[in-house]
Amino acid sequence: MEIVERFVDNVAVLDLKGRLILADGDGMFLRKIDELIRLGHTRILLNFHDVSYLDSAGVGVVVWKYVTLKRQGGALKLLHLKDRSQKVLRVTRILTVLESFDSETEAVASFIHRGT
Repeated sequence: MEIVERFVDNVAVLDLKGRLILADGDGMFLRKIDELIRLGHTRILLNFHDVSYLDSAGVGVVVWKYVTLKRQGGALKLLHLKDRSQKVLRVTRILTVLESFDSETEAVASFIHRGT
């Protein structure tokens, strides 16, 4: 798993690349989110465009950090889900809780317009 961090209008955008699975990306993902939270960044957008595989452990860490951010008044949202990732998140009903976008501009704007 590779993670490139960038900021757009005070939203931390994490461009994820590779597999978000148990023992091969989940630890790095958790450390990056925890680091952002420690630095006071609680608006996080996960760009899944280059995620090749997502398993149940990957779903678990995304949900875990979503809950962590929500408790701190922040938000975690998803961008560019590929068919397979979208299917996994739909089957687990995660997409009924997490917002997902196809446009980065719309995703970033949603943090501002909704106050999170």
